[in-house]
Amino acid sequence: MKNYLILILVLLSVSIRAQTYEIGAFAGGANNIGDVGRTNFILPSDIAYGGLFKWNKSKRYAWRASVIYGKFTADDSKSSISSRRQRAYKMDNSVLEASAGLEFNFVDYNLHKLGPAFTPYLYTGITYFRYEYKYFDAGQVQDIDQKDGSFAIPMTVGMKIRLSQFLILGAEIGARLTFTDNLDGSNPEGSNFEQFKFGNIFSDDWYVFSGITLTYTFGRKPCSDCFE
Repeated sequence: MKNYLILILVLLSVSIRAQTYEIGAFAGGANNIGDVGRTNFILPSDIAYGGLFKWNKSKRYAWRASVIYGKFTADDSKSSISSRRQRAYKMDNSVLEASAGLEFNFVDYNLHKLGPAFTPYLYTGITYFRYEYKYFDAGQVQDIDQKDGSFAIPMTVGMKIRLSQFLILGAEIGARLTFTDNLDGSNPEGSNFEQFKFGNIFSDDWYVFSGITLTYTFGRKPCSDCFE
């Protein structure tokens, strides 16, 4: 039994040394895509910022977790749709999300090899977020000081490059397909709010974070065969 325990500890030690971790920050902007305001896929209307952590399991993929806060303004007067401009609704909202999933590198990305390292990447997983529950009454936003929560599927594309032995700079655009239709106050839930619903109730809202990441790498370098 003692020998088995020693073997397990040795294997765990090798596994831990064979990984590289990253911790850092995200900064950029946020915008929504829904029944109020613009429908541009990438056009931030306010700020977004947060932190992220990566566990690079190989040269091709990494487990990733993040917490990001963002704000956006949905403004009909800036929409390219004439009916929305005539309606002239406007509202602000914010989201605070926690996300976890898999980041996939298009090319081999070996942080333990000297020289430049660059790759485009994709990220997806599962996201849970909190947002402000609002609705419109006679064209005016009604803020009842209440939070609601929902899940979303993140779909992120980006690129990253190593600046030095320890610093990695990235740029990414991440769309979140949510499972709510009330980020913009167009579809409040509950029997008391049926008269306040409008827009396409069969299409859920999206929100998008666009920005840059800067991460610091740490963890012991693995042997030449451990990071395949």
